[in-house]
Amino acid sequence: MELLWALQNLTPTAIVDIILVATVFFMASLFIRGTQAIALLRGMVLVIVSLLAVSSLFNLQAVRWLLENTILVLGIAIPVIFQPELRRALEQLGRGSLLLSRQTPESRRAQIIEDVCQAAERLSERRHGALIVLQRNSSLEEYVRTGILLDSQVSWQLLLTIFWPKTELHDGAAIIGANGRLISAASVLPLTASRNLPDPKLGTRHRAALGISEVSDAIVVVVSEETGRIAITDGGRMIPRLDSKRLRTILTALYGVERRRSASPVALLSDRARQAVESLRDWRKRA
Repeated sequence: MELLWALQNLTPTAIVDIILVATVFFMASLFIRGTQAIALLRGMVLVIVSLLAVSSLFNLQAVRWLLENTILVLGIAIPVIFQPELRRALEQLGRGSLLLSRQTPESRRAQIIEDVCQAAERLSERRHGALIVLQRNSSLEEYVRTGILLDSQVSWQLLLTIFWPKTELHDGAAIIGANGRLISAASVLPLTASRNLPDPKLGTRHRAALGISEVSDAIVVVVSEETGRIAITDGGRMIPRLDSKRLRTILTALYGVERRRSASPVALLSDRARQAVESLRDWRKRA
């Protein structure tokens, strides 16, 4: 009955009002999508909805009173909690780039994989340490700002120059943005907090590679300065002891999988699982 009443009283003004409110929520979802704020927001919504359901089911007056007062406080706390995201959204809106797609074209993504593999191979031969971050969906803006902004085209020659031991930019991470450009160098990444490391002797560079892959969906290629070995991290996991061929295969599966939108989710999942099994098998042979 309420639905019929709402449909009967639906006016052109009400339709415009609904569209505007939906647009506001859609725009809000755009600038927090892929950031750590989305996880925080999901947690807050889950807690509030759970408490509302429990209070309604068992008629808990004290819990209901707590929720009513908490919601008022959240109206003030949310702008403070999400201040970095709000500031970034307003900056993007001012530049007119909030609705622009950040996805890298297919041909450019394949070229980036090739450049990273060639650079990693040469850096491994020279035993020059390197940390190369490939951004996917998660925002890395807070880490980009800790380094030197470049905004240049990716090339293996440029990566070799950045990680030359006598340059000022070699100590830190080079971040390749979602737009396919090298956006920063010498960026500082968070170290992993996990105690279950694949090797307790891992240095700061490898711990940073694991750390950024734990807090985002970025892929990280790391070259050891001591041994020259190449490793890759994704989702808090590390695949060590790679050669350029295996690195290219894994990067194609992980970094290139987003561009194959025509493939079914089952096919993409099975392909990724197959690549992971092959990598693990190759690692065991080398161990």
